[in-house]
Amino acid sequence: MAPRPQRGLLQALLWGLSFFFSLPGPVWLQPSLPPQSSPPPEPHPCHTCRALVDSFNKGLERTIRDNFGGGNTAWEEEKLSKYKDSETRLVEVLEGVCSKSDFECHRLLELSEELVESWWFHKQQEAPDLFQWLCSDSLKLCCPSGTFGPSCLPCPGGTERPCGGYGQCEGEGTRGGSGHCDCQAGYGGEACGQCGLGYFEAERNASHLVCSACFGSCARCSGPEESNCLQCKKGWALHHLKCVDIDECGTERANCGADQFCVNTEGSYECRDCAKACLGCMGAGPGRCKKCSPGYQQVGSKCLDVDECETEVCPGENEQCENTEGGYRCVCAEGYQQMEGICVKEQIPGTLRALIYLAPETTQCSRYYSHPHFTYVGTKMQRGEAGLCGKQVAELAFGSRKSGSGAGLIHSRQASSRR
Repeated sequence: MAPRPQRGLLQALLWGLSFFFSLPGPVWLQPSLPPQSSPPPEPHPCHTCRALVDSFNKGLERTIRDNFGGGNTAWEEEKLSKYKDSETRLVEVLEGVCSKSDFECHRLLELSEELVESWWFHKQQEAPDLFQWLCSDSLKLCCPSGTFGPSCLPCPGGTERPCGGYGQCEGEGTRGGSGHCDCQAGYGGEACGQCGLGYFEAERNASHLVCSACFGSCARCSGPEESNCLQCKKGWALHHLKCVDIDECGTERANCGADQFCVNTEGSYECRDCAKACLGCMGAGPGRCKKCSPGYQQVGSKCLDVDECETEVCPGENEQCENTEGGYRCVCAEGYQQMEGICVKEQIPGTLRALIYLAPETTQCSRYYSHPHFTYVGTKMQRGEAGLCGKQVAELAFGSRKSGSGAGLIHSRQASSRR
């Protein structure tokens, strides 16, 4: 028989496993979090109550013939009559009223469950409309259609046609809201009974209003034509019943920056950036400059780039000048690369090059550079060896790692200020 594990060891093993599985997994095993977004607004309690009642009524339809449908009709009718208003049926309906994820529905049902039971057993005959009895009369969450607010006041335009039928009364049907009319496009006024800005009355009678759009630049008009304007939109001026574009750039109404110029547009204007060659400008391109930017010069009517490389501007050894737009830069000549602030010859494959820096007060090299494919070279150099003392920089070439032999000193020069 196999030996039984010691009790203490087994307990320790189980504890260790439970601790391990309680830890969060590695980052790559953890589910990625969805991007943060603002939560959707909570529904108004009246809307939640209406949804609950609608779901309750669907449950009644679903259960009205449950467990019946064949056999002795007289017996079924008798049983159905008893089941119709039974507690069993109420429980079956309430179990499916709210979806599992609808927190607001579950919370409202919990608060109103006794009211629903009271209506089910005692109030159905005198108050057949559960929504009116529960949501409006009992819980006071809702108002009748066409009314709003704590006192269920009529919406502007009346309860029959709130906002004249051309808008939405804020808070209609609930115990909240301001009752303000949010009018459809083209309509305005307190009860949406007028035409809005940019529209005119195309047709009106006691119960009907049709608003049509004015010509594009008109704020108020008597008809759809360009010559029917009575008032212009911003950026336009009325002239003989027509709206004419205002040139803000020509009338100095524009407000552009020092390095921008103004471009007139229909009803407005735009500020656009001057060319890089300009310090202030009157239009687009290097030919409309007020002054030339540094690195540019006036040539005829244009500000053109100065070629700084025509003069000797890169004093470093093995450097050459490269002209740029409005300036220049110093780069290493072909076959050279920048290393520690100076241009040195590019490495030859199979060899090792090192830069040896020697401070005047020490006998050891203070910095070095080595190729990653070769072994460590070392930094100690004695004074007088190959002229490496003082402010000099030496370029040494060593043989490949295979041969292990050194090629000796091949070049040395004064480091001067580039050290």
